[in-house]
Amino acid sequence: MGGVRRAVARRPDLWLDAARSVFAFAPKAWWKKFPFLPVPETRYLAWRRFTAYGSVDQTLSGEDVVAFLEWRRRLRTSR
Repeated sequence: MGGVRRAVARRPDLWLDAARSVFAFAPKAWWKKFPFLPVPETRYLAWRRFTAYGSVDQTLSGEDVVAFLEWRRRLRTSR
């Protein structure tokens, strides 16, 4: 996950989109459950890795996350 953080940290233009994504993927009522952070559920992240890479054991790459954030921004601004 450190590679993802570094990749996003190098792109301040994507920070707002990254924050939006964190809250978009957060479980409903995340503030009611410990650790009181908008962290996606483990099963959901495993499913996302499986659909993207074909394996739940594959780690997310910083390049893929940056590409996703760029795509998300383009989609949001094209409306």
